[in-house]
Amino acid sequence: MKHLITPLDLNIHELDDLLTLAGKIYRNRERYKKVCEGKKLASLFYEPSTRTRLSFEAAMMNLGGNVLGFSSADSSSVAKGESIADTIRVISYYADICTMRHPKEGAPLVASMYSGIPIINAGDGGHNHPTQTLTDLLTIKELKGDLNNLTIGVCGDLKFGRTVHSLINAMVRYENIKFVMISPPELKIPDYLRKETLDAGNIPYLETSDFESVMPELDILYMTRVQRERFFNEEDYIRLKDSFILDNNKLKNARKDMLILHPLPRVNEISTEVDSDPRAVYFKQAQYGVYLRMALIMKLLEIPDPYQKEELC
Repeated sequence: MKHLITPLDLNIHELDDLLTLAGKIYRNRERYKKVCEGKKLASLFYEPSTRTRLSFEAAMMNLGGNVLGFSSADSSSVAKGESIADTIRVISYYADICTMRHPKEGAPLVASMYSGIPIINAGDGGHNHPTQTLTDLLTIKELKGDLNNLTIGVCGDLKFGRTVHSLINAMVRYENIKFVMISPPELKIPDYLRKETLDAGNIPYLETSDFESVMPELDILYMTRVQRERFFNEEDYIRLKDSFILDNNKLKNARKDMLILHPLPRVNEISTEVDSDPRAVYFKQAQYGVYLRMALIMKLLEIPDPYQKEELC
């Protein structure tokens, strides 16, 4: 039995297989609509979510399976004091696979230690959001054709942004990757990520607060919001929340084939005028998320691709 707690739980070969299957599902979803008949997904969201929760549920239903669970901690037995270990022990009798979002870092890992079914981390605090990262990789692969030889700009909340942390950890495994970190000094990437991932792997990177000067270098611009829920001080949030806003003027010197990604939800860090730019692919990115999660559910449940043999013939 395999779990997905961080993007690194998949080796490069497993990741390539997953992205290939997701691409096949994207191009012919109808073929996969019954592969999970009789299977159930437990959706345990201890923290609010719209896209991630609904995309997991849509993914399972698209595969012909069913969904059960809760969308907030208040509607679960955690409100009575039940531990994650006890919850997952019981859920293991009700479902075949489980996706969990939790505000505490490491909670899905703890759940995996007591679970009788595969656990998918749907986000734990400021730590990891592996399925968003896998969605990001699928988006880049489908639209760029490759995951190598890219300069990736990450902009906004790089300190608390779990999507950024997961993306960096995943992309350093590919060839000729460079990062440009765009943030105010207070929201720079954590020291452990800089030392243990970038410096340790000799990955080239630049840290800057000058948004426009680095725009011509980028193949990918990954925007993030400044997250109010991660701040302890409301004054700091208000001071930093509008630090970097992407608009058409800032895109004047960007490459014509640059892709603009965002994990969503957006607040005001991308002006709505950018939505009509062909480089803006963040809504397409959300669509890819459903197909990625369909492929992941199949892989973790060890359901073979019923059309693989057909393609080899």
